Amino acid sequence: MTNPRADFSPIVDRKPLKLPGDARVAVWVIVNIEEWPFSEPMARTVIPPPQGVTIVPDITNFGWFDYGLRVGIWRIIDVLDKHRIRASVSLNGSVCNTYPQIVDACLKSHWELFGHGFLQRALPKEKDEQAVIRQTIEVIKEKTGQKPRGWMGPGLHETVHTPDILAEEGIEYVLDWVNDDQPYPLKVKQGSLFSIPYTMELNDIPIYAVQHHRSAELFDRSCDQFDTLYEEGKKDYRIMAIAVHPYITGVPHRIGYFNKIFEYIKKHDKVIFMTGSEILDWYKQAAGYNG
Repeated sequence: MTNPRADFSPIVDRKPLKLPGDARVAVWVIVNIEEWPFSEPMARTVIPPPQGVTIVPDITNFGWFDYGLRVGIWRIIDVLDKHRIRASVSLNGSVCNTYPQIVDACLKSHWELFGHGFLQRALPKEKDEQAVIRQTIEVIKEKTGQKPRGWMGPGLHETVHTPDILAEEGIEYVLDWVNDDQPYPLKVKQGSLFSIPYTMELNDIPIYAVQHHRSAELFDRSCDQFDTLYEEGKKDYRIMAIAVHPYITGVPHRIGYFNKIFEYIKKHDKVIFMTGSEILDWYKQAAGYNG
């Protein structure tokens, strides 16, 4: 079955577009800030419990995650502030109520906040996904004063109805479809919805929690990925996403390599750092979707 949400479009057949400042590559940094319910099985684990059974409460794995909120996120904020990079935050809506200091810090750094479910629980497991999407949008709007424009499903998971619901609720872009280096329109029943490139390749979950690479891996991959996209960007622009989680990249033995990514990228000209909404607004205008 072909992709039901988008026409097939080989990147080599597309009309080239120009990024702001004639940049070759637009880099955006996604920080995933989540809440894992203490009274439920953990969203993921760093170590399995003895005897291979599910244990609630899972103190060990909750503590692994909770370190990111208590300590790790502040290291990530420091690095990005130092480089004057505004992150885009995929935010569980409940974080606005339970960890308000973190949301306040994101706003202070002028980061963009967008929806990532209310709790870190995949939408197919929710009894009413539209209610969860609506609740997430409302709490973020109430906290920030701005309605979130983007969405990423917890675990990147959707139901067959999710894009239609997102468009109906006023969401403008989504990250779940990790299948391109450029934005593109998705097919929805009403309104419009665009896919903005996200990444599994420069994402600390698969790199460290699944593949168990050494601490330098995200830096090494980011440099290699950037070099290729930068060369390709001579002919047509590319979007490069870097995705991190506070409990993984925010630990002491990895944060230095996170910093080095931006030291390396900023040695090059014709590179621009953008947020998700900035990419969307530029793309819609450049590709002729505004009016």
